Amino acid sequence: MNSSLERDFHAKERLLVIACGMIAREVLAVKSQAGLDHLDLTCLPADFHFHPDRIAPGIEAAVAKARADGFERILVGYGDCGTGGELDRVCERLGVSRIQGPHCFAFYQGLGRFEALGEDDMTSFYMTDFLCRQFEAFFIKPLGLDRYPELAKDYFGHYEKLVYLAQTDDPALDAVAERAAKLLNLAYERRATGYGDLTSALKHAADEVTAHA
Repeated sequence: MNSSLERDFHAKERLLVIACGMIAREVLAVKSQAGLDHLDLTCLPADFHFHPDRIAPGIEAAVAKARADGFERILVGYGDCGTGGELDRVCERLGVSRIQGPHCFAFYQGLGRFEALGEDDMTSFYMTDFLCRQFEAFFIKPLGLDRYPELAKDYFGHYEKLVYLAQTDDPALDAVAERAAKLLNLAYERRATGYGDLTSALKHAADEVTAHA
């Protein structure tokens, strides 16, 4: 069997997750914990979080490449993530599915719990493990808060509390989230969510690959 045929055969037996870079570590953690050895991962840039207009075109290009590489089973590792339904339209056109929910903040908590907390969380600023690790790079420096900390009120004045959705139990990340709340002058709440609906979404998609193998 030549290398091209070997690649295509390999890809047909596997699930490819095309995910936001913000959840890459979490996808790999679920893969390891659940023994999803036939799951592969590729990611779009994490900073698409700030540019939702780039998500749908990015997914379209990534799916085209994946199919050229022989992948038949593809899961889009995004919620709507601010695309205003455009990602769903692209997914429908391409015949792929995505993780259910408006964004990772919802599926980490579980959609039912997220919806139940909707009114109470209207003025909450969410952080995750990724955003704790990247707080300087994603918020402090791009917003100029390292040079002009007084701008925090302008950027975050409409929030009332910072909610840290913790995927893991890491005191160092807890400390970052607590410092962020103080910096932004927000009340602080920690919610231990684990990986939430991400786990069930990946398991379900992986099981479908196994069932059709």
